[in-house]
Amino acid sequence: MKEISILSDLIVEFYEKLSSWEQSVVEGTGLTLAQTHTIEILGTSDSMKMKDLALKMGVTTGTLTVMIDTLENKGFVKRTKNPEDRRSYVIMLTEKGRIYYKKHSDFHVELTRECTSGFSESDMEKFEFLLREFIKNI
Repeated sequence: MKEISILSDLIVEFYEKLSSWEQSVVEGTGLTLAQTHTIEILGTSDSMKMKDLALKMGVTTGTLTVMIDTLENKGFVKRTKNPEDRRSYVIMLTEKGRIYYKKHSDFHVELTRECTSGFSESDMEKFEFLLREFIKNI
């Protein structure tokens, strides 16, 4: 299964390059990569329950609570009682958090544009399809 080995090596190389790029973008912001990823996830919705956010991030609610405390203290998120269940909280980005999310999201778009600049329309469609299939299996 040499092909699988080659694909595995390429996936690892892609991950390492992307991680390095992400780290360089986050450097100097006063946020960790994990905090930035939390903001990215929250930026795709109006608000999220703590439990759902923890599940999406693959962490415990205890771990997430510490991160949300930090992000709340830094002014990036706010935590409010869940109107549907007062025993739980929902988390949402503040204006500062939305600005940071937009700026970071713009970096992602630019990186994608640069990385796919040599792709044809057909290549882009195939790449999107394959990425969606790949993600489904993770």
